[in-house]
Amino acid sequence: MKKTVVIDVVGLSSNLIGKHTPFLDQYIKSKKLNTITPMLPAVTTAVQSTYLTGKLPTDHGIVGNGWYDATDAEIKFWKQSNKLVQAEKIWDRAKKENPEFTCSNMFWWYNMYSNADYSVTPRPNYLADGRKMPDCYSEPAELRDILQDKLGQFPLFQFWGPGANIKSSRWIADATMLTDEMQNPTLTLVYLPHLDYCLQKFGHNFNHISKELNEIDAVLKDLISYYESKNANIIILSEYGITPVNKPVHLNRAFRENGLLQIRIERGLELLDAGASKAFVVADHQIAHVYINDPSVTEQVKKILKNTPGIALVLDAEGKKAHGMDHERAGDFVLVAEPESWFTYYFWLDDAKAPDYARCVDIHKKPGYDPVEMFMSSKPRAAYKLLRKKAGFRYIMDVIPLDATLIKGSHGSINTPVEFHPVLITDPTLNSENVTATEVYDVIWKALNA
Repeated sequence: MKKTVVIDVVGLSSNLIGKHTPFLDQYIKSKKLNTITPMLPAVTTAVQSTYLTGKLPTDHGIVGNGWYDATDAEIKFWKQSNKLVQAEKIWDRAKKENPEFTCSNMFWWYNMYSNADYSVTPRPNYLADGRKMPDCYSEPAELRDILQDKLGQFPLFQFWGPGANIKSSRWIADATMLTDEMQNPTLTLVYLPHLDYCLQKFGHNFNHISKELNEIDAVLKDLISYYESKNANIIILSEYGITPVNKPVHLNRAFRENGLLQIRIERGLELLDAGASKAFVVADHQIAHVYINDPSVTEQVKKILKNTPGIALVLDAEGKKAHGMDHERAGDFVLVAEPESWFTYYFWLDDAKAPDYARCVDIHKKPGYDPVEMFMSSKPRAAYKLLRKKAGFRYIMDVIPLDATLIKGSHGSINTPVEFHPVLITDPTLNSENVTATEVYDVIWKALNA
């Protein structure tokens, strides 16, 4: 099989390629630049799973970055086991056809406990005293130690949160090339998240994002130059484009005001009790899942959704089937936001009663996605917290604001202008017009067998 690398540049769309990405702008002149028709939901874990299986969420089960687990009665986000993806992955098929095939998965999601030969993914250490320490997980286990010995500790706090910057994507790129030098895998999957941060924070305001575009362009130059020297087939793609937004939609607050949420009070703060609620919403960018525990409120839920501004589509059973989303993990209704709108997880009505995790970077406790984690409410407060950390005192990094209007970019919807569609950049012989998300799998397979 032909050596192939797939570089996932998160958030890259055709309108971002130009003077601020001089290397990429020159590179595509001899390549085929296509857009990928957005799939539902246009979010990281679902799209990546489709690219790697050729299936839609109906078949692979990844209906979003998180969903409600009815058995545990818990909302779970950003889980990592590859066993959650319920369809054959491209590396499994390749191994069947060629026993010498090997795969390196560098930070694509659901990266733990798969049959990929080499893999690395974020995995912090949670210490007994409550501290969260930067780290990563690898297969084989010693790969983590080799990479961190040569590159330094994986910069977890630059991977997500208010400190997110180019350092994480640079580390991933360097780790990818080191792994390739050591193992020479047939297929390498690389995840570069850098643009995700600035585009959600600032939208397409080039006064803010030009530096970020130039930084990821430099990383791409190094990666592409390296793989060109290895005579590899190179595929550059993105999972989604990020569109401008300015209207957060607080559906859980609407459900609460209509008596559908169950709220627990702990230490004077409020927590959403999903298992005891009649109905609730799991927000995921411009997608939201509505779960109904009490069928008697279904008509009431429909009325709330009809009267709430910012909702473009309400998918019932037939709608979910038509969009490849009819899986047991999906909500009873799946919602798609209108242009310029996105869904928050917020369920409290008084910021003074917001749960403690609301003001922290805490992706596993929050019952929905929270892009506001990329902002900081107060730099002096953060500095004080870090001093407490260095001095060995207990501390909570409660520095995240509760202002959803800060967010200027989002994704997840399928009804977006073509200039915001995800891209597919390949050798012209590997590409075709009007590529769908499921057909990306075929492009990768074709590259491997070129």
